[in-house]
Parts: sequence; structure tokens; C-alpha cells
Amino acid sequence: MLDEKQIIVLADNQDITRAGLQYVLSQLTESEQRQVSDKAGMMAVLNNYPNAVVVVDYTLFDINDADELLILADRYARVRWIIFSEDLSLDFVRRVLASSPQVSVLLKESPLNEIRECIRQALAGRRFICQRTAEMVFATPVVEEKPNLTPTETEVLKDIALGMTTREIAAKRFSSFHTVNTHRKNIFRKLGVNNVHEATKYALRAGLIDSAEYYI
Repeated sequence: MLDEKQIIVLADNQDITRAGLQYVLSQLTESEQRQVSDKAGMMAVLNNYPNAVVVVDYTLFDINDADELLILADRYARVRWIIFSEDLSLDFVRRVLASSPQVSVLLKESPLNEIRECIRQALAGRRFICQRTAEMVFATPVVEEKPNLTPTETEVLKDIALGMTTREIAAKRFSSFHTVNTHRKNIFRKLGVNNVHEATKYALRAGLIDSAEYYI
């Protein structure tokens, strides 16, 4: 790993877009820039600069899907990601925003003032969502049936999402390990999930737990 200075990684293979971003960045910040043409090159840079800001065209860069993007966000926990693309599906946007607070979303049709503000916010460690994307997300409500959890199961799910083990939850609730483990199995069955990660993400999407609590 090199020093802790912040750099901006341009992961966009369109020459005209990259040139425009370089011009905007030169006006906003003195941070150094790195250009990468593929995922391997991007990871090599991030291994040396773990607090970088990455501006990536998701639709053209060699990131396969949302799962791979979220894995990268988990691996490089201090990196801020700006998804800068022409067209993004509603499902993709909802998933990455619900799953990672490190990701900002900016469409290439966004006005210059939004592009500048997004970069400023990312450099400050904050998320930014462009107006068009926000309208897209909030205009179409999520229709998702909440699982029929009991009040006790809901409380246990909250504790699971906050990272508590079965033994810790049992101690907190003055219950036996067996009782809490049974609740856990029932929760997983009702949610239709197989592990803690899936249960937590489902609970976030369904509004059963507060995302602010989860990301503390």
C-alpha cells in the first residue's frame, strides 16, 4: 500500500466522457487522477490507494453484475463509488443503494451542476443520487409482501442484522440457545433465505429494520 493521499480513478472507456470528466475534475480538486481500462487495472490501483473515489461506467466497464460490484464495495470498504452511466435498471439502482452506502449514482445526461456536486460529495465521503435517479426510485413503489414474522421473530431478526450471535441473543433475551436457534430457523424459512447476509438484506428492503441501525 502507498500513502493515504486520495486519488480519483476514472474507469470509463469512452474517450469523450473521460476527457470531459478530467476537465471537470481539474476545476474541482487537486486530487490526482488514474485512468484504468479494465477491472484488473482498477483493483491494482485500489490496492495501493484504498480511500480512492472511483468513477465507473457500469454498463461499459468489465463488471459483470450488481453482485460483483457489491463484492468490490465490500472488499474496498473505504472506496467511494460513483456509478456514471447512460442507462441503469430500476432493480439495479435499488439493489446497490440498499446494499452499500458507498455508492453514488449519476446519469450521463445529468446537468453539469449535478456532476460537480456528486464529485464533491464523494470526495467528502458522502453519497449522492442525481435527481433523475431519485425520481425513478421513488416514483415506482416497491410492492413486496412482508413476511409474517411474530414480534419475537422480528426482534431476533434485528439482533441478527446487527451482528449478534445466537448465544449473544439468547443471553440478551434470557432465553436458551435452542429457543433462539429455533426462532432463527423459522425466520430464515419465512424469509426464504439461507444465511444471515440474505436475511439482513431482505429485512432492509422490507423495512423491518432501519438501515441507519445496520450501517452503524
